[in-house]
Amino acid sequence: MYGKKHLTPWLYLLPALVFYTVFLAYPVFGSMGMSLQKWNGLGPMTFVGLANFRRLFFQTPFDQRFYNALRNNVEFFFLTMLLQNGAALFLAVLLSQKIRFSGVFRTVFFAPFIISVLMVGYIWRLILNPVWGVLNRFLGIIHLSFMARPWLGDPAWALPVIAFVNAWQFIGMPIIMFLAGIEAIPEELYEAARIDGCNEWSMFQRVTLPLLVPVIGVVSILTLAGNFTSFSIIYAMEGTQAGPYYSTDVLGTLFYRTAFSSLSGAPPEMGLGAAIATVMFVIIALSTLGWFWVDMRRRSA
Repeated sequence: MYGKKHLTPWLYLLPALVFYTVFLAYPVFGSMGMSLQKWNGLGPMTFVGLANFRRLFFQTPFDQRFYNALRNNVEFFFLTMLLQNGAALFLAVLLSQKIRFSGVFRTVFFAPFIISVLMVGYIWRLILNPVWGVLNRFLGIIHLSFMARPWLGDPAWALPVIAFVNAWQFIGMPIIMFLAGIEAIPEELYEAARIDGCNEWSMFQRVTLPLLVPVIGVVSILTLAGNFTSFSIIYAMEGTQAGPYYSTDVLGTLFYRTAFSSLSGAPPEMGLGAAIATVMFVIIALSTLGWFWVDMRRRSA
């Protein structure tokens, strides 16, 4: 009986463990192994050790494309943190005030999250079209024509615009997470702060924000993982070449072009593509472990 009692929870976990191993863990470690091979997708693999990583980090033109994509990925992440998570925290605080129709607003903010990324990208390409797009026409109507521009054709604006679209689509999830964190804060803490003479801004600084740190950390890690594996939104709005002039190229699109470049006539580099995927995994893993270490130090302080 004692053994059965302790075995039962593991039996419930077994299906999820099998699913995780087959569809997540095995492909990740398989990709790491492939990063040490030279392979064009057909025929036998040739072991080359760390040669793919040397090409990626130090050999032209691979290093130029890699560092450009990495720089764009970092910029994409910080823009998303500012636009998506900053706005999500602000909206979550507003919705926590029990305003009228708050349930409707929650649905409206979350609705884009369930829409296909490709559909979102297509719709926003129509809106941002420089000739007959709604945005530039609207700017003309309100006499701000000087602000109109080819949004997705300008290297200075293309990545920020895509970051905005990405933030618009996925803002619903951080709103829900922040709102859940705020609603879990005991009301007694706010009552004590009011008795001490704190206004709304002071209560946000001294009560809400410190107690939301764990939620902010989780949201940040999820945002980083999502941004450093981004492909669909870039593909939908700029294609696999991530134009203009690779100004929207990120590690996901670079991986796709490298591993499957036979689509454009050049031989595929599956091993080099796997090396890019391995770098993406290492960045996400180290960032996650770093956050857990910081959070443990904070809890033990």
